[in-house]
Parts: sequence; C-alpha cells; structure tokens
Amino acid sequence: MDKIRPKAADALDSVHNGASIAIGGFGQSGVPLDLIDALCDRDVRGLHIIANNGGRGLPGERGIGRLLAENRVSRFSCSFPVNPAFFERYFSGEVEIELVPQGTLAERLRAGGSGIGGFYTPTAAGTVLADGGFVVRYGKNGEPEKTLAQKERRVIDGRTYVLESPLRPDFALVKAHRADRYGNLRFRLGARNFNPLAAMAAKTTIAQADQIAAALDPDDIHLPGPFVDRVVATELEPAR
Repeated sequence: MDKIRPKAADALDSVHNGASIAIGGFGQSGVPLDLIDALCDRDVRGLHIIANNGGRGLPGERGIGRLLAENRVSRFSCSFPVNPAFFERYFSGEVEIELVPQGTLAERLRAGGSGIGGFYTPTAAGTVLADGGFVVRYGKNGEPEKTLAQKERRVIDGRTYVLESPLRPDFALVKAHRADRYGNLRFRLGARNFNPLAAMAAKTTIAQADQIAAALDPDDIHLPGPFVDRVVATELEPAR
C-alpha cells in the first residue's frame, strides 16, 4: 500500500474540530512544522493537543506555538507550557491544561500504543498533581472552574505510587528523517524523542519526512509502517 500523499493538506483531510492530536518533538527538534502549518490552514479548532512543550510565543512562530497563538487549542496536555500566549489564554479561561511530568507523558503514550490499561509511577506522588486541587481551567471571572481530582495511590515496597492512564489520541503528527511508501520511518538523532510514542498511540498517524525512499532497509527502520497511515515530504524552503 502506497501511503505517500502529494501535499500535507491531502494527508490532513480527515482531521476535524475537537480532535485529540499528539505531536512529536522536543523543543525545536523533531517537530512536524509543515503538518502543523497545514493544520492551521484547514482552520480546525477546539483541539486537544498532546505534546512535550508549546513553543516560545515568538512573533510569526511556527509549530505548536502557532496553534496556541491562533486560538485553535481548547485543552493542552504537556510537560513544559512555557509559552506566554498559552498562559494568557489559560488564566482568562479560554484553554485548559493537563500538566504531565515528562516521563509520565512518554509512558502514557507508550501505554496507549501498547494496549496497557494503566500503570503506577512514583512521579508526582505527594504533589498537587496527585493529591488533587491543581487548576485545570479558570472561569471567565478568573476564579478556578475545574480542578484535578485526586488520583488513585498505592504503596509498593514502602513507596507511594500514582495510577496514570494511557493516552490514545485520534491523530498523531510526527517528523521523520526518512520514510518509504509503506510508511516505515527512520528518525535522526534526538529528533526521535516523542515521535515513535505518539505514532504508536494514535488511531491515525500522519508523518512528515525529509527524505522518501522506495524502501528502507529493515535494519534502518525505527518505526514500522503499520503504525503510520500517511506520509508527506517536507517542503523545501526556497533558496536565498
């Protein structure tokens, strides 16, 4: 099955308002910028975005920062929400946050892709993220409107663990270094980060690749094609 699509817009035609979308990347590494730009151009809104971080809030910024700046996100599950534009919307009641420790975020995606119903971790035990009370959403009047409920806890070998649930988003947008027409992917160095986990967890995975080959050598594959539904080539910037 040939999974190559000629344009990013063609690969994203099934993404709808209110969808949950896991996006790969760590900082600026491994972020599928072309796919996010095409998503914004489709004018979808009310999205639940699952990602490590939300950009820096700079003028003209691409990536998740653009999604936030254009008010396309209604819920943000992340580890590092350092974008000032996000905090403005958060405190004004326009968007809610699910703050997730970085390792827990990775493991929740892995659990979703592996069919695991939940797992216990000591991370966040004894904090407001586990004990309840963290403000998920503020009201328009600036008062807390929704808070995080207390999570189930269990003591194992004398240490307190917290029950975490898997993440199974509707879509994943990932960035690969190389791909073939079967959807097999290879990532480059640190750009591997959250990309394979997001791809495995999602119901539909769309990949952006810098290079597309007829076929990848089996030893070069980081993520097998069955986890990937559509592939588009990275758009080349015009020469200066």
